[in-house]
Amino acid sequence: MSAHDPESHLPPHHNPLPELGEPAQGGYRITTAEEFVAAQSSAEFAELRRKFRTFAFPWTVAFLVWYFAYVLLSTYAEELMSTPVVGNINVGLLMGLAQFATTFLLTWLYVRHANRNLDPLASKMRAELEGDA
Repeated sequence: MSAHDPESHLPPHHNPLPELGEPAQGGYRITTAEEFVAAQSSAEFAELRRKFRTFAFPWTVAFLVWYFAYVLLSTYAEELMSTPVVGNINVGLLMGLAQFATTFLLTWLYVRHANRNLDPLASKMRAELEGDA
């Protein structure tokens, strides 16, 4: 063995990876490819995917419409965007700040949705695949 071999300090016949299907050191077992394919075609996975998509797709479209509306208005509706609201604060500035607010709101809504609807189902599926550690 060479001194530059990163595994030179390991005992002979050392295999750092467990065989598929046998318990690993952490108490969980390694899932086989067939088990992943079966899980992916299960009704639970389809439900998980449906719950994710029914939230993510409409909100993504809504946010992109809102974002591009702001960009287009700031480019083509300068009079509207420069309309004063209070003092030096105009419509464009308020809409720009609202972009930040809606980003945080959408993030909060997604986290709440994931905690309530996605995580319990994903945790159940993971426990079934890996075994309860």
